[in-house]
Amino acid sequence: MKYQSQKVALYYFGGALTLFLVQVLVGVLAGTVYVLPNVLSELLPFNVIRMIHTNALIVWLLMGFMGATYYLLPEETESELHSTKLALVQFWLFFVAALLAVVGYVFGIHEGREFLEQPLPIKVGIVVVALMFLYNCTLTLLKGRKTAVANVLMLGLWFVAIFFLFAFYNPGNLALDKMYWWWVVHLWVEGVWELIMASILAFLMIKLTGVDREVVEKWLYIIVALSLFTGILGTGHHYYWIGTPAYWQWIGSVFSTLEVIPFFAMVVFAFVMVWKGGRQHPNKAALLWSLGCAVIAFIGAGVWGFLHTLAPINYYTHGTQVTAAHGHLAFYGAYVMLNIAVFTYAMPYLIKREPYNQALNQAGFWITTGGMLFMTFALTFAGVVQTHLQRVVGDDYMSVQDSLSMFFWMRLGSGVAVLIGTILIVVSLAVPMGSRRTIPQAPHAAPAE
Repeated sequence: MKYQSQKVALYYFGGALTLFLVQVLVGVLAGTVYVLPNVLSELLPFNVIRMIHTNALIVWLLMGFMGATYYLLPEETESELHSTKLALVQFWLFFVAALLAVVGYVFGIHEGREFLEQPLPIKVGIVVVALMFLYNCTLTLLKGRKTAVANVLMLGLWFVAIFFLFAFYNPGNLALDKMYWWWVVHLWVEGVWELIMASILAFLMIKLTGVDREVVEKWLYIIVALSLFTGILGTGHHYYWIGTPAYWQWIGSVFSTLEVIPFFAMVVFAFVMVWKGGRQHPNKAALLWSLGCAVIAFIGAGVWGFLHTLAPINYYTHGTQVTAAHGHLAFYGAYVMLNIAVFTYAMPYLIKREPYNQALNQAGFWITTGGMLFMTFALTFAGVVQTHLQRVVGDDYMSVQDSLSMFFWMRLGSGVAVLIGTILIVVSLAVPMGSRRTIPQAPHAAPAE
C-alpha cells in the first residue's frame, strides 16, 4: 500500500461484506418461504423479506464501489485522498442510513416502489452521502494524475448520483411512474454501473497482469462506448408493456440485443490481458474472481438477458421465473464478483500480509458460483414451465406455483450452497491465517508523460 489514505477503504470493505452476508442470509430465508409459506408469516411477511434482500444487495454493492474507489483513486492519481475524515463520516452516515431503512421496512415504513422503497428522509441521506463522496473523489482527481481508469470511474459514479435523483419523482400515472422508475433501475445496472465495472476491471488487469496501461485503456474506451451506445436505448426492453408507444418494442428489441456485445468484449478483454501479461501474480484468487466476473457477467447479463429480451418472446416470459434467473446471475456475475475481486486484491495490501487464505477464497468462489449457476438453471426451467402453463395453457397463477414446487426446492438448496460459499469468502478475507510477512508493494504503472 503506497498511500496511507487508502486505509479508509477497509471500512467500506468491512461494511460491504457484513451486508453481503445479511443479503444472502435473507435470500435463503426468502427461498424457504417459497416452499414453506407460513415460515415467519406473522412476524416478517415475504414482501418485507424480499425488500431487505434486494435493498441490502444494492447498498453493499454501492459500498463496495465506494471502497474500491477510495483504494484505487490514490494510486491512479498518485496523490492522497482529499479528506480521509470526510470519507469516514460518509461511511458511517451511509451504514446507519442502511440500518434505519431496514428497521423501517420491518415496521412497514417504506414507499412501496420496488428497489426504491426508501422513505424520503433516507433518500435525502443517500444524496448527502453521494455528494460527500463525489466531492472528496473529484477534488482528489483534480489535484492528481488523470488516467482513463480514474476518469471513466468518476464519470460512472457521477451518473449513478444523477440518475438516482429520479427516485424522488413519483407521478400518479402508473405508466409514467414506471417509465422514470427504469431511469434509475435500468440505467444504473445496464448503463452507468457498466462504466464502473469496466474501469475497476481495467485497474485489476493492470495490477494483476502487468500489461501496459495504454493497451488496457484502449480496450476500456471501446467497452465504455459499447456500453453507453447499447445500454441507454436498451432501456426500451422495459417499456414493452407499460403503456408506452409501440415503437419501443422495436427500439428495445434491437438495442437490448446489442447489449450482449460489451459484456462479450469484457470477456475477450480480460483473457487477452492475462494472455498478453504472461505474468504469475501471487494473488491467484483475485485473478480468478476477475476472470470469473467477466465470464459470468457475459452469461448472466448477456446470454440470459438475450433469451427473453425480444418483444415477441418477452410477451410470454415477462415477469416469470425466467426474469428471476437472469437477474440473479447477472447481478452476481457483473457486480458481486467484481467487488469480491477488488476485496481479494486489496485486502492483503491494506492489512500488510501476503495473499492469505487463497485456497479458502477459491473454494468460496467455486461453491458460490456453482450454487448461482444451479439456481439459474432451476429458475430458468421453472420459468419455461410457468410460461407454458400460465401464459399459453391459461392455468391460474397459484395452481402454476404449486406445479413449480420442485424447482423452488432446488433453488433453496442452491441458495444454501451460496450461503456456505459466502461464509468461506468472508472468513478468507476477514480472518487472516496466512503468513505475517509484509508483502511487496504492488507494481505501479509508470507516470503519464
